[in-house]
Amino acid sequence: MVQDLMSACQRAAEIVRSLPPSSRIRVVSHYDADGISAAGVLCTALYRAGYEFHATLMRNPFTKGFDRLKSEQNGLIVFADMGSGQLATIQELGCQAIILDHHQYQTTETTKHVLQINCNSFGVDGNYEACGATLSYLLATALNPTNEDLAPLALAGATGDKQYIGGFRGVNKTILDAALKNGLLCEETSIKLYGASVGDALLYSIDPYYPGLSGNQQAIEAVLEKLQVDTAARLEDIDHKAMMRLQSLLVFRLLKAGCPTTVIDMMLRKRYLSVAGGFALERFADLLDACGKNGHRSLGLALCLGNTDAWAEAVSVEKDYKQQILDGLRSLEDGGIHETEVMRYFYAQNSSLGGVIAGIAVNYVCDEKKPLFSLVRKQADDEVHVSCRGNQKLVAQGLDLGSAMKQVATELGGHGGGHKIAAGATIGLNQEQEFLTKVDDLLQQQMRGTP
Repeated sequence: MVQDLMSACQRAAEIVRSLPPSSRIRVVSHYDADGISAAGVLCTALYRAGYEFHATLMRNPFTKGFDRLKSEQNGLIVFADMGSGQLATIQELGCQAIILDHHQYQTTETTKHVLQINCNSFGVDGNYEACGATLSYLLATALNPTNEDLAPLALAGATGDKQYIGGFRGVNKTILDAALKNGLLCEETSIKLYGASVGDALLYSIDPYYPGLSGNQQAIEAVLEKLQVDTAARLEDIDHKAMMRLQSLLVFRLLKAGCPTTVIDMMLRKRYLSVAGGFALERFADLLDACGKNGHRSLGLALCLGNTDAWAEAVSVEKDYKQQILDGLRSLEDGGIHETEVMRYFYAQNSSLGGVIAGIAVNYVCDEKKPLFSLVRKQADDEVHVSCRGNQKLVAQGLDLGSAMKQVATELGGHGGGHKIAAGATIGLNQEQEFLTKVDDLLQQQMRGTP
């Protein structure tokens, strides 16, 4: 089945090569870490092949973005990390299109001018084994094998989509193994902690999120004083014994907060660093996510395209982004969560941040028993934007958020879809309560194993 996926990417490469070198190719991708990485891989590969490109990073599912595409004259559009859920809409564009997606798809049948490469239809699990960026990498290397140096960027996308949990596997693992063998990546076993100083690293730590410590300068200073560690010390200057004491304390904090053992097990693990770029993939993915979801999408793409001057600006954007998330998490801890029979939900001000806050809170603020939904009321657009997150334990019990979002949103005339563990939807503003009722009923059926 993987060979069939590779063959499909070869067909996509042939479509690209069939265009005159003077062509400008349209690239449309999602605005999270995976989507931005995917765009970076594609744009770099197209540039190297001699093509001009026009890239746009947008929400998924897209609505207003489609109107922009309809008004353009495009010979070829490549959709990355999106597209399968909007197949009918894309086919209405009437131009040649390539879809590289790992979300749930509606059908494998397409019109002749649309090539849909959805890894799930090739027997590759889009939840864990491939993402938008690694599928884009397969197309890039099909165009030219020398594009294998884009592996760190592709795997940063997979990292941003949390596909490292339980260890990389499938297509992602194949790319990782080759990158390690070819010296493009190196690995180290460490805890996730980065910043200008140890105090800075703890202050802005959101994943992992340490209740009572993250975002709390006074508490951080008190803890570090007990450990005899200077708050201003650089992480690399802290001796091994002091770092071990700090790591033990952080793990204890999470255990005391009732954090799931699956999350705690991921704290001290193998992490991968780009040899040429000099960055940890997880660090890079976090920067991209912050840029994309804090209104600086072009800055994230600039990072992927090798603009080293963009790094300092991206770090500044990330701090502001993390502070907003910390404020949101503290609001949930203060009682901002509503609860139904099988789900929890809260209201957020920003649709880009709502899903992120839900993804963190479901692991560090709530227990494992129910998925968590973020609702953002967009009065100007007469819409409600929904983001939802579950966990692997709930998925094992039958939870499929992507299916639920697609089914209920479609019934209400909206858009929805995603993965079993993470999904989203857009519905009408006056349909919020009906949406919650229908989703609650459907999730109850899923968890009972009812078809």
